[in-house]
Amino acid sequence: MADGGTGGPGKIKKAAVALVLFIFIFAAAFGVYRVAGMILQNILPGGLAASSSSGKSEAPAESKTKTPDKPSSAGSVSSAAEKSTAGCEEAAEKKLAGMSLGEKVGQIFIFECPSSGAVGSVKSYDPGGYCFSADDFKDKSADEVKKTLASYQNAAKTKMFLCCDEEGGTVVRVSCFPALSDEKFKSPQEVYAKGGMQAVTNDTIKKAVLLKSLGLNVNLAPVCDVSTDPSDFIYARSFGKDAQSTAAFVTASVQAYKSKNMSCVLKHFPGYGGSGDTHKGAVYDSRSMETFEKSDLLPFIAGINEGAPCVMVSHNIVKSMDEKSPASLSTAVHNVLREKLAFKGVIMTDDLSMGAVTKYEKGKNACVEAFNAGNDILLTGGSPAESFNAVYKAVKNGSISEERLDESVRRILLWKYEAGIITDG
Repeated sequence: MADGGTGGPGKIKKAAVALVLFIFIFAAAFGVYRVAGMILQNILPGGLAASSSSGKSEAPAESKTKTPDKPSSAGSVSSAAEKSTAGCEEAAEKKLAGMSLGEKVGQIFIFECPSSGAVGSVKSYDPGGYCFSADDFKDKSADEVKKTLASYQNAAKTKMFLCCDEEGGTVVRVSCFPALSDEKFKSPQEVYAKGGMQAVTNDTIKKAVLLKSLGLNVNLAPVCDVSTDPSDFIYARSFGKDAQSTAAFVTASVQAYKSKNMSCVLKHFPGYGGSGDTHKGAVYDSRSMETFEKSDLLPFIAGINEGAPCVMVSHNIVKSMDEKSPASLSTAVHNVLREKLAFKGVIMTDDLSMGAVTKYEKGKNACVEAFNAGNDILLTGGSPAESFNAVYKAVKNGSISEERLDESVRRILLWKYEAGIITDG
């Protein structure tokens, strides 16, 4: 055969041309891909999925983080948080081990700030904290408030919670004074009506910034009670909407406080609903447990899930949980919070000097009963000496076990370390 079966120069030439053409097309396509990739990476959030050296593709950046201000690795955040919590737990345990009985008893109290002798009371009882009313800020400049609050912290062996109720609307302790705030904070209902949940977040941040600037470190807010009836006692202080909307409000509020490292308190567990005013006397709530589970507990669950450090318990007598005792004095109510809602943080009473408690106790000091019911912090007015001595004697005579006291003080110290209120250890 003339060609010998191997093809002539013409076929070789054609093959070479085809090969060159293929290489050229491949190179062009690859170049376009690389260029397109770089362009897309710059204009699309998260860019394109990149290939690792092992040849396995990684998830897009968007799948690693939900918001741009959070680190891309959820695992590293969790690990850092666990490490931080572990360090605070260790510090709290160490501090607890070095405390005297009197110092431990002092920590379970947040006293209403005495009108006189406040520094002396700090030195005598080393209380967990002070709660301030509007009268404590009246006619004072910001510098005077800072100096006064600093004097309490400087006198304390264990740094204190310094708190007030700055809810907005009808309950404001600080922003009602032009010398301390440019404007009075509006109610959450008003804020939301004008600007939605973002306005709620911004408003809460402003509250946190103002309070911190004065030396306060805890706001007794947000109000988690569900109320949609304007005739309800709690309505004006509530979000004024259903449970799901109130839960969203609570979530936004807790997030905002956390962003400014201001502690907050969820109140008033298990929810007022349409109940009356416990400042004046006994209030009964006859709603079913199912109602609480489907409605009133939801905002508290939302706040707990968001990391709120403290829950305040009301004085309502909630018949579906305990037919006889105010919630603040009821072990059954506290069991709902600890067991059903799995809350591991600090439980605080509403003010034990309110009428619902004083009339129920017929003038007897309620602190021992409130503590044994499951509260960690007793918020109370009246005489610091009387309340302190009642609990101290109860521990000494065995009415309160020191082990139970340690449980509460441990939670309180952990909160203080995690919030940066205590920085030693």
